[in-house]
Amino acid sequence: MRNTELQKLDGLIGEWTTTLSDAWFLEPPGTEVQGTTSITWLGESLLLARTELGEGAHHSQMSLVIGRSDPNDAYVVLYQDDRGVCRQFAMTFGDGLWTMIRQDPDFHQRFTAEVERDRIAGRWEASEDQGGTWRKDFDLTFERA
Repeated sequence: MRNTELQKLDGLIGEWTTTLSDAWFLEPPGTEVQGTTSITWLGESLLLARTELGEGAHHSQMSLVIGRSDPNDAYVVLYQDDRGVCRQFAMTFGDGLWTMIRQDPDFHQRFTAEVERDRIAGRWEASEDQGGTWRKDFDLTFERA
C-alpha cells in the first residue's frame, strides 16, 4: 500500500525533458544543457528521480531518493551525483510549490520550483553565509516528455 503523503507526489512520476540554463559556471553566457529525467516509484514509500544532462564537458548524472519520515511529518531527500557527492535535503511539496533545502556547515543550498501538470520551473541557489545571502546557481526546467 502506497504511503499516503508520498502519493501526493504521484504527478511527478514519468519521463521529463530537462534543461539546465542561466548557470553562472557555464561559458559562454546563455549556454543551455539539455537532458532527461525519469521519476519512478521505488517500492511503496520512495520515489527515485534520475537525471542525465549534457555530454562531454557538460555531462553530469544525478539522482534523488525522496522519502518521508512519518513520525516527523516531513519529506526527506537524499541527493547523489557522479562526482561522488551525497547530501540530505528537507523538502516541502504542495499548492504548486516544491522546495528542497539543506543547511550544512559547508554551505546552504535550496531548490524552489513552481509545479504544473506538464512543467516544473525550478531554480537552485547557494549561500555561503548560513542563508544570509543567496546566489543563483542555475535554473532547471522539466517538461513532460
